Amino acid sequence: MAKKLQFEITTPEGKVYSDQVDEVILPTPKGEIGILPNHIPLVSLLIPGEVRIKKDGEETYLAVSGGFIEVRPNKIIVLADTAEHADEIDEARAEAAKIQAQELANVKRTDDKEFAALTAKIEKEFARLKVVRRRRRRGNLPPSSGN
Repeated sequence: MAKKLQFEITTPEGKVYSDQVDEVILPTPKGEIGILPNHIPLVSLLIPGEVRIKKDGEETYLAVSGGFIEVRPNKIIVLADTAEHADEIDEARAEAAKIQAQELANVKRTDDKEFAALTAKIEKEFARLKVVRRRRRRGNLPPSSGN
């Protein structure tokens, strides 16, 4: 049997995912990182994006909005602000939220703090859309009612 690693992702609302997996790909400020069993210890920021989980030839996708990553030799712990499975995401609502945040960022001149919050919102919605659209392309979701 091939070596596995324990992967857990937790949000303030509770545990979102916990299982033995083959590989996890996570978004970080320096780009995506792939974690395999026996990876060196690592601590990193998690940025808004797509988490790809590979297990027994299957892939699972989650949209995350940021947080922290801790990698141990055979365990990955992610503390995320939010994490959603593709089937939990309403594509039409995510698209509308992304457009609204972009319009606010473009129209309203904001202070640095407000601009950062709007930018984070846009990145979060892009990640949510990427995850739900990837799943739909793979045939696992019906077409969105918003398209």
